[in-house]
Amino acid sequence: MQRGESKDILNDNVNCTIDNRKCPMTRSTAANPHAPASLERPGAGAAGTDAHFRTIAELAGDIAISIDLPARTLRYLSPAFSALLGHEAAELQAAIAGKGGQEALGALGTHLASSGKMPPGERRVEEVDVRNADGHPVGLQVITTVVCNDDASCSLVGLLRDLSPQRAHLVDQRRFASMLNHEFRTPLATIDGAIQRLEATAQGADEAVRQRYRKIAVATDRLIAMLDEYLSPDRMAAIGKVRQPNTIAARELLEAGVQQLREAGRAAVVEAEEPTPSLRGEPEGLRLALKVLIDNALLFSPAGSKVTLGARRSGNGLEFTVRDEGPGVPPEDAACIFDKGYRGSNAAGLPGSGLGLYMARSIVDVHGGMLRLGEDGKEFRLWLPALDISGQQQLASSSPNSDNRTDH
Repeated sequence: MQRGESKDILNDNVNCTIDNRKCPMTRSTAANPHAPASLERPGAGAAGTDAHFRTIAELAGDIAISIDLPARTLRYLSPAFSALLGHEAAELQAAIAGKGGQEALGALGTHLASSGKMPPGERRVEEVDVRNADGHPVGLQVITTVVCNDDASCSLVGLLRDLSPQRAHLVDQRRFASMLNHEFRTPLATIDGAIQRLEATAQGADEAVRQRYRKIAVATDRLIAMLDEYLSPDRMAAIGKVRQPNTIAARELLEAGVQQLREAGRAAVVEAEEPTPSLRGEPEGLRLALKVLIDNALLFSPAGSKVTLGARRSGNGLEFTVRDEGPGVPPEDAACIFDKGYRGSNAAGLPGSGLGLYMARSIVDVHGGMLRLGEDGKEFRLWLPALDISGQQQLASSSPNSDNRTDH
């Protein structure tokens, strides 16, 4: 089929999409040679609105797509599709119909064809690998939904997003993490071996010296465990290959905290409202933030005392509390405890670097939440936005960042 015959497949509106030297024009646009080349000419009604939305998507670098249903006829495809992949719209139409282009665009065509069977309003987000005209692999994020038109017909509309920059960034991230893992693990292994020899030959050393050896060994083990958990090759290899969860049930966070307290030999008291909602965020990051608060409670409270974990609805989110039976944060330290590298006046002689609370608050800030100290200095309050019934995140109307400490 010749390019000039493309409208037999793709409708009048898509004729110049295939050409890729011009963009789709409605008949009214074609009548005006001075109309913008990249849009349907904006006008009253849905056609003008559609053009505006496509423009917004394309300004962000995404590829807009619209397919008439149930015929699965490609109605619109951004010219950026051909610029990115080197394939024409007719090739994608053939792939959607299962007639051709299967090696290069088959996965995308199959995905779009199956997406057209979704109920109207349902949203689908998946990663699909295709090959460009030169045969090189290209990853696309495909976001689609089915919408109903004024004439009762339906269309599949969506965005295709090039994942190449994101995947290149993940490769660099894994390489950097691997370098960090190696650079930290080598000296830690040296320290670990040396302290084991010192402990083995310390029969004549006094108790104070043996205690110092033990503290060094425990700190070294803790750092090695952190490397294994956050910078291990297996964990880095999973980044970008496995879809990472982005929600976590509040109950799961509480259970992780209870488990941490039990492993430390402490009694855990849980005061939680039911049912607790789900939270949108990176589960490991949120667990780490809560872990830091519990570590702090364990360090600054009497051995054998209980730690109380709470969870209750607060506004459009959920507030977690971690309360211990220690003396609390001294009032003179309250304004600075979340500062990077800050250690309170009651931390003398205790292990730590002054980074834990700073890191916890940074994680909470990223998730649109708030972390603050209770009035008596014995309780940390961690507020996070919850998901409503429809699964949408309820953001705080205002959330101070780590440099704003007016909430202490």
